[in-house]
Amino acid sequence: MRLDETTVEPKMLQPPPRPEPAVRTRSKKALWFWVLLLIALGSGGYWLLRRPWPSRAPSRPASSRSAGQSVPVAVAPVRKGEMAVYLNGLGNVTAFNTVTVKSRVDGQLEKVLFQEGQFVHEGELLAQIDPRPFAVQLAQAEGVLTRDQAQLNNAKVDLARYQTLYQQDSIPKQQLDTQVATVNQLEGNIKADQAQIDNARLQLVYCRITAPISGRIGLRLVDAGNIVHASDQNGLLVITQVQPISVLFSIPEDNLPAVLKELRAGRRLPVEAYDRSGKTKISTGYLLTLDNQIDLTTGTSRLKAVFQNRDNALFPNQFVNARLLLDVKHGALIVPTVAIQRGPQGTFVYVVKADRTVEVHPVNLGHTEGNDTSIETGLSEGERVVVDGVDKLQPGSKVRLPDQDKKTSGQRPKA
Repeated sequence: MRLDETTVEPKMLQPPPRPEPAVRTRSKKALWFWVLLLIALGSGGYWLLRRPWPSRAPSRPASSRSAGQSVPVAVAPVRKGEMAVYLNGLGNVTAFNTVTVKSRVDGQLEKVLFQEGQFVHEGELLAQIDPRPFAVQLAQAEGVLTRDQAQLNNAKVDLARYQTLYQQDSIPKQQLDTQVATVNQLEGNIKADQAQIDNARLQLVYCRITAPISGRIGLRLVDAGNIVHASDQNGLLVITQVQPISVLFSIPEDNLPAVLKELRAGRRLPVEAYDRSGKTKISTGYLLTLDNQIDLTTGTSRLKAVFQNRDNALFPNQFVNARLLLDVKHGALIVPTVAIQRGPQGTFVYVVKADRTVEVHPVNLGHTEGNDTSIETGLSEGERVVVDGVDKLQPGSKVRLPDQDKKTSGQRPKA
C-alpha cells in the first residue's frame, strides 16, 4: 500500500426523505373546508331561530277575500210541483201460458198448416194426422154395434114370448130368468159397442191438431211425413201466449208494507217497463199481485205485473227494468239533484241571496226521481240554489250569474 494514499472509510448511503403526496394535502384542505361550512351554517340557523319575528296578521274571511272577485255559477229556482215516487226493480218478461202441442194419437203427420212465428187463435187447425186407420176402427165398431143390436132385438122378442108362456104356466121360471139375463147382457154389449164407436170418433178428432190457446207459434219441431206418437217428449210445436203478458220483478222487502197498503186499498198501481239501458219505455201495465214469501238469499220479494202488449213490444224471457209508481206527492219542493251537496254535517245546498252572496242551507231530502230531488225541510219556494260552480264556493262568497254576464257584455263603453 502506498503511504500518500488516503484511506477513506466507506459510509452507508441513506435515501433522502420523501415528501407527502399532493393528493393528501388537498384532502385535508377539503375536509377543513366542509367543517368550517357546517359550523357557519349551524351558527346562521341558530341566529335565525333566535331572531324575534313579527306575529302573522290574521287571515281575512272568505267574504273579504272574494269581495274583489266573484265566482261564476249557474242557479236554478226551487219550484213546487208533483213528485212521483217509484220503486225500481229488475225483471223478466214471462208468458202467461206456454203450451207444447203434442199428438194424442199415433200416426203419420200428413199436413202442417202453420207457419213458424205465426200468431194463431184458439181452435185454429195446425196439423193433420192420417185419419184412415181410425176411420176403419170406427166402421168396425159400428158393425159390431149393428150385430149386437140385432141380437138384442131377437132376445127381446123371445123374452116377450117367454113371459106369455110363463103366465100360461107352459115354461118353468128358470127359462124366463135366463132369457131376461140374455137381454141384459146384450144391452151391455150395446153400450160397450157405443163406447168403441165414440172412442173411434174421438181418435178421428185427435187427428186434427188445433191450437189450445191463442198465441205465437215458435219453430216447427216435426216435419210432415214423420210418424208421431202420443208419448213423444218434444211435441210438434210450442205456442206462447203474448197478449196479455206478464213481467216478474223484485223489490226490497223494506218496500213491501207500502205496496201491500196500496193493494189492500184496492188501488191499481201502474208499472212501466223500460229497456236494458233504462232510458226507453217499452210498455205500461199494472201490478197484479206479489209473491207469498221473501227470498232469504237476496232479501227481496217478487211482484207480477200485467201488460196488454197489443203492439207485441214485450217478448218472453226479455230482460226489462220495471218501475212501479207507488205514490205521487203534490206540492213538493223540487230542486235539481246536482244542487245537493254532502258534507260531514249532512246534506246541504248553496242558496244565492239578494246581494249576490251564497249561504249554506242544510236540507232534508225526500225522494229522487230522474234529475230531480224533493226537499222535506230547509228551503222555500222561489229560492235560487247553485247547480254549477259549487267547487269554488264558500259561505259568503260573491257570485256572478249568467244574466249578470249578459247585462255586462251588453253595456257599451262610453266614448
